[in-house]
Amino acid sequence: MAPKEKPIEIINPPNMLKVKVGGKLPPADPSAIHRAETALNNLKTEFADWLGEEVVKLEHYMAEVRSSGLVGETGEMLFTTAHDLRGLGATYEFPLITRIAGSLSKLIENAEKRAEVPMSLVEAHVGAIRAAINQNIRTEDDPIGKQLAEELETRVIALVGEAE
Repeated sequence: MAPKEKPIEIINPPNMLKVKVGGKLPPADPSAIHRAETALNNLKTEFADWLGEEVVKLEHYMAEVRSSGLVGETGEMLFTTAHDLRGLGATYEFPLITRIAGSLSKLIENAEKRAEVPMSLVEAHVGAIRAAINQNIRTEDDPIGKQLAEELETRVIALVGEAE
């Protein structure tokens, strides 16, 4: 004889967020959205300058790394700047720089990797980022930019493997 099964009871907790917010959110103010879009469009002219400043910083750390090596604080600063560029590139309308900086970040993301990578590959990434800025190559629509990014990524994967 099978034991008696207990009835199933489904408990739906109250949606406290809805209570705290007061139900529906008010509709977005179209004039506020327009003001924000206008402000962003006005800033777009400065995106390339801001990104250029970050690339100058990257090149500065690259110069320091050439003299003191990738291991240590200078290598860490080079990684940090590359990682920042990875995030800023697309924001500043240079998704190709995001891609190349992401590849560089993967290449030098920790001290163990920095101790083993060829300096020439690190320099190639930094040079490619500078070239993208100088030539205003923003996206992968540019065949040379796309090919360059793919080649750098292929070499990084060959050295350090796929992303974890």
